[in-house]
Amino acid sequence: MKTVAILGASSDRKKFGNKAVRAFQRQGYTVFPVNPKGGTIEGLPVFTSIATVPRRPHKISVYLPPAVLLSELPAIAAKGCDELWLNPGTESPEALATAERLGLRVVQACSILGINEHPETL
Repeated sequence: MKTVAILGASSDRKKFGNKAVRAFQRQGYTVFPVNPKGGTIEGLPVFTSIATVPRRPHKISVYLPPAVLLSELPAIAAKGCDELWLNPGTESPEALATAERLGLRVVQACSILGINEHPETL
């Protein structure tokens, strides 16, 4: 079973953090939305941190500002993943260097397009 954690998941259907949840669901992934506010997104329980996600996801897709991402990288590395997707607007040279130092396999691209979905159709 393919799994993905969406950091910066949103209940606002216009935001990419919500579109990613729906895109990965459409592609058959088990989706773990992560947002410190908790609650539910698209009918899924929201985890308040990557540490509370119940298992190691194959992918982690990030929709966080660079400064927040930088502070979350140690927790992301502790949880582990096969691929860390830094969506447009999330990356910074410092975050990239830190992710690589922590041994994370970084993909700098839109994760929605990466699974053959298109944001405008969501």
